[in-house]
Amino acid sequence: MATSSGSGTGQARRTPQQADTNASTTSNADASAPATGASGAQSSSATAEPSATPAPPRRRHRPAPLSPLQDYQSDDALNAPALAPTSPGTTPVRSPRQPVSPSPWTQRTGFATQAFPPPRASATATATARTPTVPASVFAVPGIQHFTRESWAERKVALITGITGQDGSYLTELLLDKGYQVHGIIRRSSSFNTSRLHHLFSEERVERLALHYGDLTDSTNLVHIISQVQPSEVYNLGAQSHVKVSFEMAEYTADVDGTGALRLLDAIRTCGLDHLVKFYQASTSELYGQAAACPQDESTPFHPRSPYGVAKLYAYWITVNYRESYGIFASNGILFNHESPRRGRTFVTRKISRAVAEISLGRQECMVMGNLDALRDWGHARDYVEGMWRVLQHTTPDDFVLASGESHTVREFIESAFGVIGRQLTWSGEGVHEVGTDDAGRVVVRVDARYFRPAEVDRLQGDAGKARRLLGWSPSVGFAELVREMVQADVASARDLIEDLN
Repeated sequence: MATSSGSGTGQARRTPQQADTNASTTSNADASAPATGASGAQSSSATAEPSATPAPPRRRHRPAPLSPLQDYQSDDALNAPALAPTSPGTTPVRSPRQPVSPSPWTQRTGFATQAFPPPRASATATATARTPTVPASVFAVPGIQHFTRESWAERKVALITGITGQDGSYLTELLLDKGYQVHGIIRRSSSFNTSRLHHLFSEERVERLALHYGDLTDSTNLVHIISQVQPSEVYNLGAQSHVKVSFEMAEYTADVDGTGALRLLDAIRTCGLDHLVKFYQASTSELYGQAAACPQDESTPFHPRSPYGVAKLYAYWITVNYRESYGIFASNGILFNHESPRRGRTFVTRKISRAVAEISLGRQECMVMGNLDALRDWGHARDYVEGMWRVLQHTTPDDFVLASGESHTVREFIESAFGVIGRQLTWSGEGVHEVGTDDAGRVVVRVDARYFRPAEVDRLQGDAGKARRLLGWSPSVGFAELVREMVQADVASARDLIEDLN
């Protein structure tokens, strides 16, 4: 045991430069070690070999995480030798033609992972080996460096989040009519929610429409989609847009509606397209909430009254911040309420039009509502998506209010809807005890406190003067025409359903 201890102490570690010059000295030390015994082991630490410099002990290390662009080499490096020159003591750097771990991605793109030297290498060698030639965008189309924002826009490639919603479907139709290639992001779910796009699948222009699975909560997925699509315009319409639901799912609403906009903007920057892409953020009149001024325009202070409004407020300001900080063509469209027959069934206007249709056909007796006196500025969604497109065609990025300039109560919407089927309402009672009866004396409207918001927004009315002056935009469908179209569409749909059941 003493011999083993002496041998371990007398044998010193050698650097590669000392391996040849100190070979004989080390051999003599090893030969004399067994004769020293246990006492020699203690004295050897005090009397060190002058020719052997002890090296620091080896330590396990974890490589630093790589940035999204450090994993790739540019096309200019494809002709590099298989092993690039390195400094002594460093690991050779493989060229892109020699991938460290082949994968379908590297085989398809020609890019390969950079093999970095160990952390104990010299600072100069490490800096040399860790400086890959990174293009402006590793996913870029050929000649991307020669594009300007104007020439890039001529490609007419649009990416839409929330494409299966009311606004997304109307915007898709508009862009296809204008010759765009349209890409949409849809969430993977147990049931398909593409009914608003089905009519497009039977047309020739469907060849210019593509759908991609994705989610605003998945930043990696967004980077992948943008890198593949290479859009010239991005419309962020996706959101958890139910105000009442946002009180019950506040964290999810913030993640999708607020941070989702940030992820999308960051994905554009990650792909190196921030100087080319035009970005539209769908803001909302709920930003104003309990605003003191009426009507509200771009200069009216915000005072949101729901988690939905607060999340959208973050999305609004992060869009402004990226515009000012990075020069991205990023604009906000502050859209007041806009409806259509494609409006979701759980929204108040569609809830009214469907109930009126069912009552007219004798399939429902009464509708149950919340606050009947809330004032809203309602317009047609088809007009408003044209406003979205005009926002991105403006010469400079900016923020615009899109509104009809008129406000109506929920009570007025109900009365107008029943007027479409030839019935007039009479109101009686107050508060939650208020009811609406038709000409025959039947109660067709009741109030339920469960449908009130925890923090109500009493009046919203927009001033779209800036959009009229700079964009040439104005709504073409009035309030009465909007209500009539929605009710007639739901009556026809309800009749078709009866025929299908029969």
